[in-house]
Amino acid sequence: MEDNNFVDAERRFGGLDRLYGAGAANRLAQGHVVVAGIGGVGSWCAEALARCGVGRITLIDLDHVAESNINRQIHALGSTLGQSKVVAMMQRIKDINPACDVICVDDFVAPENVRDIVPAHADMVLDCTDQAAAKVALILEARQRSQALLVCGGAGGKTNPLALRSGDLSQAVNDALLSRLRNTLRRQHGFPRGGEPGGKVRKRVPRMGVRVLWFDQPAILPEAWTQARAESEATSAPQGLSCAGYGSAVMVTASMGLSAADEAVHWLLHGKHRALPT
Repeated sequence: MEDNNFVDAERRFGGLDRLYGAGAANRLAQGHVVVAGIGGVGSWCAEALARCGVGRITLIDLDHVAESNINRQIHALGSTLGQSKVVAMMQRIKDINPACDVICVDDFVAPENVRDIVPAHADMVLDCTDQAAAKVALILEARQRSQALLVCGGAGGKTNPLALRSGDLSQAVNDALLSRLRNTLRRQHGFPRGGEPGGKVRKRVPRMGVRVLWFDQPAILPEAWTQARAESEATSAPQGLSCAGYGSAVMVTASMGLSAADEAVHWLLHGKHRALPT
């Protein structure tokens, strides 16, 4: 009987050596990457890391698979509804590479727990969360540890995967989540500001030292939002709309997740972020 737990590493991951050079698969097998947020972006990111033979993957999320996740999350299937997202993702990873050491953290990242649930010895942390508070906590902890980090912006309300960009947080545009994150870091945590005292704009905005991915495309608002906004006219914004959520598509969430995984693979192989286009 065939042993499904036996891994012929050369057969499964030998293509990595042929692509990246001799020894690449072994270096990836020794790597440890953290994926915080196992949703529309993070699930595809974790899948790609597994298919690149990364030897240890820590998955962090407290959410469960819902039917509304099926249009954009790779672990969301009829057979996994109701399962913990980290467990559903772990099962996929183990089916791809039984030798992978998968660590499941059934929790949300928060300022009060980030130090405990994010392994300090991990080679890189990929922030695929969708809450600004979690992102701030990850950035501050990574800065204190000098730990490699990549922060993913918002994928909701976007339709063009070719609008994906990579760069410093100071450069990100058309991303409300990253804009809020940038303002919080500047106002509350001493990160370099984009302007000088008195409101004068600098010719060259100083870098913040936070690598991010974002889609340079204005977000498409759900019809219910725009209708409610029109009805409210000049009054305050309608209540409860933030819970409705943007529309989303797998082409966009997957593109961001796969690009985040590419950054991690590049880091494991070269010890630095991928060079940005000039």
